[in-house]
Amino acid sequence: MSEALTAARAARLRAFIAGATATRAPPLTPELLMRVADEITPIWGMTEAALEAEGLAPPFWAFPWAGGQALARTVLDAPARVAGRRVLAFACGGGLEACAAARAGAAEVVANDLDPAALEACAMNAALNGARVSALHGDLTQAPARGFDVILAADVFYERAASLRILDWLRDAAAAGAEVLLADAARGFLPTAGLERVAAHVVPTPPALEDRAARCATVWRIPRD
Repeated sequence: MSEALTAARAARLRAFIAGATATRAPPLTPELLMRVADEITPIWGMTEAALEAEGLAPPFWAFPWAGGQALARTVLDAPARVAGRRVLAFACGGGLEACAAARAGAAEVVANDLDPAALEACAMNAALNGARVSALHGDLTQAPARGFDVILAADVFYERAASLRILDWLRDAAAAGAEVLLADAARGFLPTAGLERVAAHVVPTPPALEDRAARCATVWRIPRD
């Protein structure tokens, strides 16, 4: 449970998540189960109606976004990238990449997000998959990232200024020795100059969630030198 939550509030969030989602395997990761919303509009309405007093963010954690699926698939296909290592799943959302890292044999997986509901959803998804994942709440970009061997970041490049700030933070982590893997579904805010392309996947996407039936998501690596 996130340190930002009381036990009562965490219980309310878990009840809401359980009621608003169903257990599904994302298209690219059939070996992993997630709590997923079937439609976008009802869960947004449920969030406003049921949890407005909690001051929660929109439920981005309720969907396996294209970048997260591509990054999780890459980790599962190449477990040596994380096996035996301490992994940070930055801005984890529902925790798909965190669960993939645990499944691939990471020594420790830490899931981070600004949204307490995301961390509760991540914990529920980790339990579904028998994955050991710990939670870390807050904005980690306020200080250098240290102590992690691998950092996974997917679907975090949605706004220009924030994207540049996050990328600078991740570049600093790579320069300090971390293996940093990014995934983005070509949303236009990730400067890819100097990044190494690792993999690309075409990911089916619900029409209600995206403006198309599929997105091509690319996994990138930040060079350490």
